Amino acid sequence: MVDTKDLKSLPIWECRFESGRGYQFFDILKYMFAFITIGTNDLKQSSIFYDKILSPLDIIKVDVAERYIGYAKKDNFELIQKGKYELIEFYLMTPFNQQKATNGNGTMIVFNANSQKIVDQFHQIALSNSGTNEGLPGPRHGQHYYAYVRDLDGNKICAFASD
Repeated sequence: MVDTKDLKSLPIWECRFESGRGYQFFDILKYMFAFITIGTNDLKQSSIFYDKILSPLDIIKVDVAERYIGYAKKDNFELIQKGKYELIEFYLMTPFNQQKATNGNGTMIVFNANSQKIVDQFHQIALSNSGTNEGLPGPRHGQHYYAYVRDLDGNKICAFASD
């Protein structure tokens, strides 16, 4: 069990709980998760969608296989080519059990953006590529900037900027 006072030393993002307490712990995610996958029923169409919406976030396609496509930060591309595959943090995948991919109610993936302008671009690109609006770009929680969309399979995704 991690003492919550240890979480205060992790910068970048502050989470506010109902109690009003807040801890900065976004950096801990790079240690908590190896990678994230989103299921899809049409890998090709989903890839086209994600190629476009992730571009302003400097996230690129780096791995393509029959059942999955992997994405990583553009800055990590050379390291991935040298075998650092753990830097591939996001995958689109057809389900292993060959059943229909479904989305989870209450499940959401949030991508970091470097500015509010990039959050706006993410949202606009998603909507112009058959994504659906789940929340217009704007401030939330009194301090951060978010935009929410659903992808072609109904997965809820978000872009977030702290500026």
